[in-house]
This record gives sequence, C-alpha cells and structure tokens, in this order.
Amino acid sequence: MGPRAARRSAAVVLALLAAACGGKSAGSGPAWTEWGQDAQHAGTLAVNGQALSTVYFDYAYDPFVFPELSASSGQLSVHYMTPLTDGDSVTMETKSGSYSSDTYSAQTWGVVQFRWVNGALVRQWQATSDWKAVGGTGDFWEPVFHGAIANGHLYIPGGRGTILKLDGSGAVAARIVPAAWDANTYTVSPITVDGAGHLYFTVLRLQAPGPAVPLSADEIVGSNDGWTPTTPSTFYGTDALDSFLVQVDPDDSSRFVSVSSLVPDAPKASDACETTFADADLPWPPGAAAVAPTSDCGTQRVALNAAPAVASDGTIYVVTRAQFNSRYAYLVAVNTDLTPRWESSLRDRFHDGCGVPHAMGGQLEANGAPEGCAVGATYGVDPATNRPGAGRVMDDASSSPVVAPDGSVFYGAYTLYNYSQGHLMHFDAAGAYLGAYPFGWDTTPAIYVHGGTYSVVTKENHYGSMGSYCSVAPYCPPDRVTYAPDYPEAYFVTQLSPELDVEWQFKATNQKSCASDGVGHLTCDTDHPFSFEWCVNAPAIDATGTAYVNSEDGWLYAITQGGKVRDRIFQQAAIGAAYTPTSLDSAGRVYSQNSGHLFVVGR
Repeated sequence: MGPRAARRSAAVVLALLAAACGGKSAGSGPAWTEWGQDAQHAGTLAVNGQALSTVYFDYAYDPFVFPELSASSGQLSVHYMTPLTDGDSVTMETKSGSYSSDTYSAQTWGVVQFRWVNGALVRQWQATSDWKAVGGTGDFWEPVFHGAIANGHLYIPGGRGTILKLDGSGAVAARIVPAAWDANTYTVSPITVDGAGHLYFTVLRLQAPGPAVPLSADEIVGSNDGWTPTTPSTFYGTDALDSFLVQVDPDDSSRFVSVSSLVPDAPKASDACETTFADADLPWPPGAAAVAPTSDCGTQRVALNAAPAVASDGTIYVVTRAQFNSRYAYLVAVNTDLTPRWESSLRDRFHDGCGVPHAMGGQLEANGAPEGCAVGATYGVDPATNRPGAGRVMDDASSSPVVAPDGSVFYGAYTLYNYSQGHLMHFDAAGAYLGAYPFGWDTTPAIYVHGGTYSVVTKENHYGSMGSYCSVAPYCPPDRVTYAPDYPEAYFVTQLSPELDVEWQFKATNQKSCASDGVGHLTCDTDHPFSFEWCVNAPAIDATGTAYVNSEDGWLYAITQGGKVRDRIFQQAAIGAAYTPTSLDSAGRVYSQNSGHLFVVGR
C-alpha cells in the first residue's frame, strides 16, 4: 500500500514525548500495571530491558495444562493475564478448582503477589475471586481473567459483572457493583485504567444457556489445521440479552451504558445478516452475482477479552460484534460521559481477495487454481461472501484497540480468506478508515515512539497446514508451501510505519522442538521445517525499541531495531498455545509465559 502523508501538530509531538515516558506506579519507577501497559495499550516501558541470560523465577500458575491440551487437540487454547509489575512487586493470576471441557466455570481464578527480596521473588499473598469465565471448549478458547493496578489497589474481575478492589495485603477492600445483575452476567474484558485513575471494563448479560448448536467451520478458529471443539456450542445457542461498558471513579462510584445503544446503526437482533456459502457450493463464490444466505444477526454486544482503550483526550474505544455473526462488527468511540461519539463498521473494508495478485497485496492464488476462488469470481472479494472482506471479531481472540500518539486507532481483526491471518485495521480519531496490513489475528500491537514519530510492532504469522479460505482439501489444500510457493508458510516479527509500510521484519528460523528437564538440559527434535509461530499477543517494547516476544518454539526472544536477535532464552517447552503477553518491570527484567508457567528473565 502506498504511503500517506503524515501531518503532526505540536500537540501530537507532545503526545509522542509523553508516550515515551513510561507508566506511573504506586511503587518506584515505571510500571506495567494493566493490559498493554497503559490505557492506550502502547506496550512500551521507558527502561532498558535486561539481557536474557538467567531465569530468575519459574512459577506454575495453571494446574490444568494437560487436560486443556487434551481438550483442544494438543493446543493450549487458554488466554492468560499479563504479569503486572509495580515497584518491587509482580502480580499474576492463579487457577484452581477442577477442569471440565464442557464449562470453564468449574475452575477458580485468583491472583498471587510476589515481591523482590534480596534478589529473589518471595510470595507475599494470594487471593481468590468468584469470577467465572463464560462458555466452554465448544464455544471458544478460554477467556482471560485480567486485573489492573491503580489508586494504590489491585482490581480484579469478580462474579456477576463486578470487580474486586484488593488492598496491599490481598484483602477485599470493596466490591464494586454497577448493578444487581444475575448469575448469567460476566465481566468479560481486562480492566483498563486511565491516567486519572478511572477504571473501564465490559460486562456481558446472557440468557440461560440454550440448546447446543454446532458451529460452522467458518466460525471455528483453527478448524483448517485440525482443531474442532470437543462439544457443541451452548454460548451461541441463544442470543445475548445486552452488554455494558462500565466506568468506575477512584472513589468506587460507578456508572454504565448499554453497548447496543452505542451502535445505533448496527443491525438489530432479529435483522437478517449475510452468512457464508455452503461447502456444497465450493469453489466459492458460486457465481459472480451470488448472494450469501442470511440468518438472524443477534444482539450487537462487546467482544470477549477486548480491553477498552482510552485516548489521552479521554475518548474510550470498545469493539463490538453481533452475537450470531462475527462479520458484523464495529469499532466504537465513547465520550467520557458514556455518550456515543462515533461508530465505524469493520465490514466491507478489504479488497485483497479473489484474483488479486500477491504483488498487489492479495493472498489467494489465481482464480480456478487450488487455494484460489472460482473461475469468474469478482475481483477482490472474500470468496465466502462475494463481498469486500470484513474485519471479523472472534471471541477466541484477545485483540484490543491501540491508540497511537497521533490519536489514530489500530485493531487486529480476523479474516479467514487470507489463511486466517486477519488484518490490522487503522482508523483516524474521527472514525475514518485509513487502511489495513494483512495480518491482525489476535494481536494487540505495541507502539515504539522515536524521532518525532512512531512505529507499530506486531507478530505476523503466515500459518501453514491450513487452506486459504475453506477447510475442504480439493479446493483449499492444507499444503500451503506447495500450492502457494510465492506466499508460503513463514513467521515474522514486523515493524510498521504509521502508514503500515514495513520498516523491518525478523523471520523465525528455528526448526527444533525442544523440552526442558527443569535443570537446564534440553531434548530437541528437528520437526518444524518452516519454524514456529510467534505466540505473543501483546509484545513488550523497551526504551531502545527492543521487542520482547515469545514463540511457540518455547524461546523468549529480544529483537532489536532493524530486526536482529540480541539474545534468547529457553523456557519450558515447544507448545502450541493461545497467544500470551509479555511485560517488563522498572529494573528491565522480562516477564513471559510458556506452558502455564510464568518466567522472569534477566541478566
């Protein structure tokens, strides 16, 4: 895509400088106190990250890794909390209870806090919440339980759409109850804290569980590479009642707004929304004038796992979708008084589908070829719908809006027709769509501020072992390397300009799948000829622009500006996983996750 002229006022330059100063904390020095480090989710801390030479700490916080792997065809399909750092403390989630593939609610979530004492992390306290994750493995990957540090307290999700306010000993100082909601109400986002100490989170109200329904392969993330739910969906068996954006003041007073009221132009629950063509109609689209079938849209409601973002001017950003259709989704801007500012549809945004050559930004093969659309397909459409591509909001994801220093907003959306890579979408502060980069699946990119401008750092996985736009092998064969030789399986960390032009890329090259015996000895097999995907959803960037990212090869990497590996260190195991965040502390130590373990790494 061609560059767009960047016009930045003096106010924007000041915003860039402010963004480079790092987060505020109750402790000493900058801190990582929420999802994406700050309310804009910039993912950057003004410290020099330490060398990745020593594992200071290895803490197993998830006791259910083995049954979770079994329930998801060998993938650890669980979203985990960001390790929160503040002064000399670090706070991480814990899990207990029991495991059931039918319902995530059999588990119990909480937090544990450690403190650095004489160079070692020492456990201080542990607290349990009554929060429950909605759904089960038949619906989506396990949702995230995610707190935030603010106002001298730790806030964590609680039951029935509440949050708990914990004091310095882990005791509950207050339960913040926005309304008398029932047991079918869930806090479904990480908690976001703005610079003035106001908290924001989202809540979803459901009806009683409805009849189990099978999801189409088009709605199952990973279905093309062999993963399918172990049970039918109950979450999507009935419509949602409503969802809410909640705002909490430092004095614990709260208010909320119905999210459906913030999106007045969205289809109503009983409106007909276009779905996708049937497998019997392959190759897609079945004709140049074909129109996809329709079904009820369902209520427009918040996306699971998507943390609200708050711009420096106080504008709040949330992401929504229709309950029954991920292709009807919106980025929504909200004023500080919770009145709507604007809504921008993610629908009909992309023109890089059928027949578009790779050299011009397309991802599919030529029409009529394997991995390509039907002969005669309309140029540029998504073959599943015969329309321009839509940025889809999947409840498996943890993508959250990111506010750049110039006030524009990035959001990582899903698209199936480009090998499930998705698109990183870009909107200006007034909601105008600016364009997209052809990777966005489950990513909250980081912002690196430098030289009066900024760059966007993200993972970029060109997935293998799956078809381009469907899961039927004769039309969408899973051997991407053979059938798309000029757009093959490969895995990158990519830095983009504000105009989404590539500044540099680092390509993963490790082919060895290793496991540690816990005392420093590795056992390895060379079994990944195209290397491993990056399993970070929100990278951590230090003051030098070095990106700290984890990979499914089990290694934690430090990648410097220009795309060079400074150093790396092995954690626990090479394992397929839902994407996990990294973070930093004021001393430059790096906090990463692998196989249900928290690792703290430094020199």
